Amino acid sequence: MMRAFTKETSGVVAIPGVNCDTDQIIPGRFLKADRAQGYGQFLFHDIRRRDADGELDPRFPLNKPGADQATILLVEDNFGCGSSREGAVYALVDHGIRALIGPSFGDIFYNNALKNGLVPVRLPVELCDALEDHLTRFPEAQVTVDLEAERIVLPGNFGTHPVQIDPFAREGILRGLDEIEMTLTYKEQIQAFESARIASHPWLGR
Repeated sequence: MMRAFTKETSGVVAIPGVNCDTDQIIPGRFLKADRAQGYGQFLFHDIRRRDADGELDPRFPLNKPGADQATILLVEDNFGCGSSREGAVYALVDHGIRALIGPSFGDIFYNNALKNGLVPVRLPVELCDALEDHLTRFPEAQVTVDLEAERIVLPGNFGTHPVQIDPFAREGILRGLDEIEMTLTYKEQIQAFESARIASHPWLGR
């Protein structure tokens, strides 16, 4: 079941790499695993480990002390490009990530994120770069993504910026409902429309 999202305040982990594709987010060989066990354990599996022994690389941002408490990631341009695998979003959500901040996202990844309650926030690349620099100097800085108020509050002097996503997707995320569950909330309206349509064209009900 999708977890409802209204407002999230968290520290932020900056993930390096332009064009970080879905295979980097979760390598394809892990997609056969039972998701009930959680895909979060496979998040960035190959790029967050050392080649020599497969142990976690302490230099990778998500492996640094306290990083596992962050629920917001700052990513670079075209994050989530490549294949359409929904497992990339599953890995992020199962790890506990609630929102992403970046200049742009792969189109299919972006839509998959919204379908699974992961909020992708687009900000200008210059602002993302400045925010990354700020986080380097002030790693304890926090960001608030307020989906209800449709805004993101950045630390320091970076101010408040609008969060713009599809209204239907926004309502579903706020309520913790996926597309099917959201459609079912309009069941009475759909039935009323169908009844009116048949009343206007009786042969449709035959």
